[in-house]
Amino acid sequence: MREIESKSGYAPANGIKLYYEIFGTGKPLVLIHGGGSSGYTDFEETVKRLHDQYQLIVIDLQNHGRSEHRTSPETFEQDAKDISAVLDFFSIEKASFFGFSNGATTLLKFATMYPDKVEKLIAASGNTKREGLLDGFFESMEASTINDIPPFLKENFMKLNPDPEKFRNMYEKDSQRMINFKDFETESLSLLTCPVFLIGGDQDVVKTTHLAAMQQQIPHARLLILPANHGNYMMADFNGDVNDQLIDFTLGQIQHFLAPN
Repeated sequence: MREIESKSGYAPANGIKLYYEIFGTGKPLVLIHGGGSSGYTDFEETVKRLHDQYQLIVIDLQNHGRSEHRTSPETFEQDAKDISAVLDFFSIEKASFFGFSNGATTLLKFATMYPDKVEKLIAASGNTKREGLLDGFFESMEASTINDIPPFLKENFMKLNPDPEKFRNMYEKDSQRMINFKDFETESLSLLTCPVFLIGGDQDVVKTTHLAAMQQQIPHARLLILPANHGNYMMADFNGDVNDQLIDFTLGQIQHFLAPN
């Protein structure tokens, strides 16, 4: 496969700089990764399939990948503000967005804060309530240590940013944000005005019942439940294996959702 052309750099975002990569041309589609990961790591398969149809803007959020760090606690609101700042840096008034896991939760928050900046939103394996995650999730988070982080996430971080203290900062900020997760305000989803495509796996960390409830709350939402776990419908699984047929299907449905009405 030929190498995909890209450009990269750093965008100012509320006092720090966030790393970005841009692939392709066309209408902007902003890609937001999950907790502990980085932009291209989560969206490599998406970039391979969609770079010739959209301008894909892949961002590493605060404390992740090649982006700069903060010592203050992470919040979904701060990540939303940072994404808005990156859009302003590129003079993009409105875009579509695709987020995975914490990235999906961030974008659901973003859409409540900046409704005029969102054309369409794909939220894959995101949650808006504590009860929306598997029973025992938060107890497991509270009992975990930095040694419990999946090895592939640590390897990816150290490859991009070989600083053990920054790795620890990322882990602590991410884990504390989830341990202290607060439910979205009840009415916030019902006020979303953009079309929303919710995606999850039937063996996901997010309960399918939670995704179905979100679909009922959001006025213009569609829901896709796949025979998958937490993300292998769009990326390599925890063992590094890629299910091309499943990912092709998922990205095909995303393309259909993003197509002009």
